[in-house]
This record gives sequence, C-alpha cells and structure tokens, in this order.
Amino acid sequence: MAKLTHQSNFNNAAFGQHGSMHLDDNGGTAIMTPPTGKVFVAITMLEDVTFDATGGLEAYDPSATSGSFGTNITTDNDRNGKGDKVTASTTFPKGLTIYGEWTKISVATGKLIAYWGPAN
Repeated sequence: MAKLTHQSNFNNAAFGQHGSMHLDDNGGTAIMTPPTGKVFVAITMLEDVTFDATGGLEAYDPSATSGSFGTNITTDNDRNGKGDKVTASTTFPKGLTIYGEWTKISVATGKLIAYWGPAN
C-alpha cells in the first residue's frame, strides 16, 4: 500500500502534490509508468476510457488477497478483494476518479490524468 499513513503524505496525495501524468489513447499505443518509488494512486477520466485488456491497468501487488483491481489479476472473478478482472469491454465514464495502486496504465480508448503517490 502507498505510504499515506503520515498526514503530510496523505494531504499531498489528496491534492496531487506528488505529481501527475496525462494520457491520450493515441491509437491504443500509449503506456504510462510512474517514476521510481511511486505508484499511481488515483485516475481521473477526461473522456470515457477503456483500458488495454492485456496489461493496461496493472495492479501494484496482484498476488495479494486484497488490493487494487486491474487487468493483471489471476482470474476473471477474483473475489478475494479485487473483484472482476478489468477487460477491454469495461468502460469507465468521463468524470469518474478511481483510487488504488497501479504500476502501469495503457488505454485502448480515451484520455485520463493519473496521479502518483509513494510506493512501499
């Protein structure tokens, strides 16, 4: 889990002070990874977004029994804390912000802003 237990780290992450990146689908070829020592902790959809199903929303620790959902979890219906695997048919609507811990983002369609936070 991101190190947000210290109040100043939490406040900085809540207001995007650790940094952010903009991603445009660019024909489905754009891939983002956070800087060393960081993970993506929030993603805001600027348009309707679908993630690349072959690793487009990579969870920080996919082997953990609880944690973030993504395209890299081991089964399609992992009920041990992550829910269903994200597929290319899952659309995240414009204006939605999701929270978690991800190490890679690749979109099939749409635009988003991804915010960093400290990794473990």
